[in-house]
Amino acid sequence: MLNAVGVPQKILLLGGTSEIGLAICAEYLHRGPAEIVLAAIPGDPALADAVTQMEEAGAKKVTTLEFDATAFDTHPAVLDKAFEGDDVDVAIVAFGVLGDNEELWQNQAKAVQACQINYTGAVSVGVLLGQHMKAQGHGQIIAMSSVAGERVRRSNFVYGSTKAGLDGFYQNLGEALAKNGVRVLVIRPGQVRTRMSADVKEAPMTVNKEDVAQMAVTAVDKRKTLIWAPPLFRLVMVVLKHIPAPVSYTHLTLPTTPYV
Repeated sequence: MLNAVGVPQKILLLGGTSEIGLAICAEYLHRGPAEIVLAAIPGDPALADAVTQMEEAGAKKVTTLEFDATAFDTHPAVLDKAFEGDDVDVAIVAFGVLGDNEELWQNQAKAVQACQINYTGAVSVGVLLGQHMKAQGHGQIIAMSSVAGERVRRSNFVYGSTKAGLDGFYQNLGEALAKNGVRVLVIRPGQVRTRMSADVKEAPMTVNKEDVAQMAVTAVDKRKTLIWAPPLFRLVMVVLKHIPAPVSYTHLTLPTTPYV
């Protein structure tokens, strides 16, 4: 359970090498030591560096678990293992793939895979996280969504549609769990400077992963359920929703959210 000054004792990161997820863990570790559980795809070459990063940030213990977002039948065992011992105070859902939209909408196998990772996998772990936290009587889930899911556009509609589904699921999961002492925060970032975005033209209002991490932890402190990163995107999306689709699709550029 979070202590008196808001420091979690155990944090689970699903998507154990996610740069934004690791930044959120590090932001919590600035407040005090915690156990970090990194659940990552088997053989992830970035996992060793992620472990080192958490140790250097002040983690009192770092545990790794194998986690494949599309191996749905393995998820119960992975979550059972993550919740062994001390309660999980904060769980961060931060895995996903971006892909090439022009390839995805014309390649059935790759489109299905992207949907299974970004949406079905996220729902699978969300249900399990909810039940575990409901049983322990407390917990905070942080789910990484995207502004791309708020107004799905032609330029990235496969990715955007998966984020729209994730967004709706986690917002309402939070409502369903509220009476059980479990809170859910959905984060809608624009473009974030990470490995995934290194070769992508920088969009307006691009932020650093550390900025998103600070916003996330502050939002948890304030018991918020939904934030945009940066906050100005909330106003941008209000305007965009009132622009006719042909105009917004053709003339306006919105970033996706490269965060893995």
